[in-house]
Order: sequence, then structure tokens, then C-alpha cells
Amino acid sequence: MQTDELTAAARELSREMEKLSFGPPVAFTYNPLEYARAGHEAYIRAFGGGGRKEVLYLGMNPGPFGMAQTGVPFGEIAAVTQWMGLMALIGQPAAMHPKRPILGFACPRSEVSGRRLWGLFAKLYGSAENFFAHAYVANYCPLIWMSETGSNITPAQLPREQVEQIDAACQRHLVRLIEILQPRCLIGIGAYALKQLETAAASLPGRDFTLGTLLHPSPASPVANKLWPQRPIEQLRDILTRAGLSELLPPAEA
Repeated sequence: MQTDELTAAARELSREMEKLSFGPPVAFTYNPLEYARAGHEAYIRAFGGGGRKEVLYLGMNPGPFGMAQTGVPFGEIAAVTQWMGLMALIGQPAAMHPKRPILGFACPRSEVSGRRLWGLFAKLYGSAENFFAHAYVANYCPLIWMSETGSNITPAQLPREQVEQIDAACQRHLVRLIEILQPRCLIGIGAYALKQLETAAASLPGRDFTLGTLLHPSPASPVANKLWPQRPIEQLRDILTRAGLSELLPPAEA
């Protein structure tokens, strides 16, 4: 069963992440696949089945008020509860930064990136069921790192040897996702995610993929703040046209 395969793959990735340790600049590491497993697996059960997914969207790693709280990729709480109709009991990591508590679905903060991304798909496809009938969204790495001050640390800020350990496990998981879901179209949400998809695609000889990228919805991006959602809609039209998936094109008036 497809959802069982996705669940097993996520649990294996979580186990591999739990084996890793991180030094400075990292002071705190959260693994939502572990403490928020109920939320992530609810997402898989609801939207990971139904056969082949023509499009796989990939993000980088969790945001502090999205997947870190819900276990769902880009999991802004209102989008998860109201659009996806999901709710789960969320635990907590063993050590938490006081400025970045895990409150689960009681978290009062909104994840702007998730609100923008899921809002885009709601605008283009209406219901969550319509979107997930042909697509799936995942993160490349499930971990979120914080400094002593509570500021977010990206993979690019980690020492090379730690990045290599992360990539070894996360690339195996990404390839497994592609093998399970059988997408024709691989879309990175931002340049970092596209790079990871290109690496995974190169390790699957004989498979023909259309690759592309969407503007990352982060509020830290001046371009996203100015051009969301018009720019990602244009990008998505281009990618799906190149992939021969005209039936999935957003309507012209979107």
C-alpha cells in the first residue's frame, strides 16, 4: 500500500536523523518526524495514497511555525486544519529553546511560507483533494536547527561534514519518495530544493523527469513579497507545459 510505503520511508529517515549530532553554531535541533509523527502520518494517510502523483514539490526543511508545529510540510496551522482538515496530538522535542516552543496546533503564530504556498494551491485547484489527486509536497530534510539565540540555521550554515551526513540520508529518502510516487515532474520550492531534486534525478538513470522551480514563499524574500502569487503561477504554467501536463495547468484567470 502506497501510504504504508511512505510511512515506512519517513520513519526510516527519522531514525537516521536521530543518530546525528550537531555542534556549533547549532544549539537546538528539532525532528518533527519524531515528536510530531502523528501529524506527519495523518498527512500521509490523507494525501499520500491514490496511485501515481504526477508532480512532486520539494521544500528545504521545516519552518518554526509550520512543520515544526504540525508535522506537515509547510504546515501553517490554518491551512492544515481548515484546508486539509487535519488535526493531531503533537509531542515535544527533548530540549526546546524558550523562544521556539512547540505548542502543536495551539501555536498562535502563522507560518507565512506555508500560508502562501497552500493558499496558492487552494487558489489554483480549489480543494485539497483536487490538488493531492495529482501532487504531493515533501521537505528534503526534516530537521530544524536553532542557535543559542533562537535564530534559524539553514543547511548552508552547517559544517561540511555535517551536511554530508544529512545529504546521505535525505537523498536516499528523496529517491525512495520518487520511486514510490512515480512523478513525471519534480519542482523545487526554491533553488536549494531544485538542486537536491537534480541530484536525485541523476541517480535514477532511464527515468525522464521535467524539473523546475517555484519562487520560495519566504517573507525574507523581497521578490516573493512583491511578486507572490503571480510569479509562481507563471512558473507553474511553464513547468507543467514543458512536462506535457496541460490538464493540470492553472486557469488563465488565476
